Amino acid sequence: QVQLVESGGGLVQPGGSLRLSCVASGFTFSRYTMRWYRQAPGKERELVGNISSGGGITNYADSVKGRFTISRDNAKNTMYLQMNSLKPEDTAVYYCHAHNARLYYWGQGTQVTVSA
Repeated sequence: QVQLVESGGGLVQPGGSLRLSCVASGFTFSRYTMRWYRQAPGKERELVGNISSGGGITNYADSVKGRFTISRDNAKNTMYLQMNSLKPEDTAVYYCHAHNARLYYWGQGTQVTVSA
């Protein structure tokens, strides 16, 4: 049974930090490219960034570049999203996503709220 379980969301003040985790099970995590997406209320889901299967290549949306860092630990089947200098516009549900050439999977999401 494939599962992607996000955790680490919550309420944080502007300028603060959070680290999200995504734990995978039921598939060969190390063979999948991983992504973080987010969806704010009333907006479409957008790509935050991605990381290659081996972890050597990362890409980020312009809106988070320099503030967010994606990493992964293939031994722990886990991907991370370190979010620094958070802004109110970062408020959204954050989802992890796994894909290879044939298959893709979604997590259930974790809420991040940035507010004073």
